[in-house]
Amino acid sequence: MTEAITGLQLRSLIKTSGDLEVSLVPVSIPEPGPDEVVVRVEATPINPSDLGLLFGAADMSTAKASGSADAPVITAKVPEAAMKAMAGRIDESMPVGNEGAGTVIKAGSSDAAQALLGKTVAMIGGAMYAQYRLIKAADCLKLQDGTTAAEGASCFVNPLTALGMTETMKREGHKALVHTAAASNLGQMLNRICLKDGIDLVNIVRSEAQAKLLRDIGAKYVVDSTAPTFLDDLTEALVQTGATIAFDAIGGGRLAGQILSCMEAAIGKTATGPYSRYGSNVPKQVYIYGSLDTKPTEILRNFGFAWAVGGWLLFPFLQKIGAADAAKLRARVAAEIKTTFASHYTRTVSLREALSLDAIAVYNKRATGEKFLIAPNA
Repeated sequence: MTEAITGLQLRSLIKTSGDLEVSLVPVSIPEPGPDEVVVRVEATPINPSDLGLLFGAADMSTAKASGSADAPVITAKVPEAAMKAMAGRIDESMPVGNEGAGTVIKAGSSDAAQALLGKTVAMIGGAMYAQYRLIKAADCLKLQDGTTAAEGASCFVNPLTALGMTETMKREGHKALVHTAAASNLGQMLNRICLKDGIDLVNIVRSEAQAKLLRDIGAKYVVDSTAPTFLDDLTEALVQTGATIAFDAIGGGRLAGQILSCMEAAIGKTATGPYSRYGSNVPKQVYIYGSLDTKPTEILRNFGFAWAVGGWLLFPFLQKIGAADAAKLRARVAAEIKTTFASHYTRTVSLREALSLDAIAVYNKRATGEKFLIAPNA
C-alpha cells in the first residue's frame, strides 16, 4: 500500500458572523487517478487576482493574528454592507492560489501522467497555496530542462494575460494598444512581448519613477497620469501609435473614459473625411480587467458613438479561442520563461510567513514592484 501524503493548505473562510478567518489546514492527498499527478508545490505567486479570494471583502485594517508560530490564524471583520456580495462563499472553507510550480512525485497510470513523473511542472487550477496538489496532468505544463519552480511559478496568469491582450488586439482588428498600471510585473511583461513582436504600446503609469522604469527596459510611449499634461501627452501618444484598444487594470474613476476621449481626439487630428456630429466611426474599445480602484467607473460621453467598455478575463478568453490556440500560447510561455515572460519577486515567504500581519500589510497593498512568492515546502 502506498503511504498517504498529508500537507498543509491555506484556507480562507468567511463566517455568517461576518468574520474572516485565514488559516493553515492539514489535508490528506488522495492517490492520483489514471490522468492525475501529485505535485510537491515549491513556488506559488501572490497575484492581485488571488487576493480577492484570500481576503474577500474583509477590512484588513481590522486584521488580528492568533494561533501559534506553526499554526498562525488571521482574522478580520467583513463590513456588514459587503456581506451580501460574499453570499456565495459564506461558511465555506476555500483553498486559495491560482497557479504554481513544483515537482511531480506521484503519477497515475496514463501515458500523459507517467511522462510527468519526476519532472518540474507549472500548474493552473486553484488551491496552490499548499504543500501538495493533486491535479490533472492536462492542467500541468512541463517546464524545459533547467527551469526552476520559482521561474515557472507564474507561467499562466500574467504571461497568458499579457499574450491574451495582444491576441485580442489582433483578433478585433486593432493595430496598437494602451495599458494602465503599466509598470507592474504584468506591464513589464507586456512591454517585452510588444517590443519582441513589433507592436506599439502606450503605457499609462502613476509616477515619474514608474515611467523611468519602463523607459529603461525599452518602452517608447509612456505617459504619467499624475502629470498636468497627461491628457495632451496621452492624445499625442495615440496619434503616434494609432492605438484604439485599451486594457485597464484600474477599473474605477475617470481613466477609462479619459482614454476613450483621447482616442477620439487623436482620431480627429488625423481624420480626412467630413465632420460628423456623431463623432468618428472608428471603433474604440476599453477592456477593464482589474479593480485597483473600486469606485464606480465614470464615463463622460464626449467621444461619439463608436465605442465600447467591457470586462475582460483570462479564462473566458482562453475558452473562446479554443484548446489548440491556447496550447500555442502556453508553448510560447514555456519557451521564453527566462526572457520575455520572466517574473521578478521582491520577497519569498513560507506558508506560515504569508500569514503574518507584516507580510500581509505589504502584499495586500498591491503596490507596483512588490510581488511575493510563496515557497510552501520551505
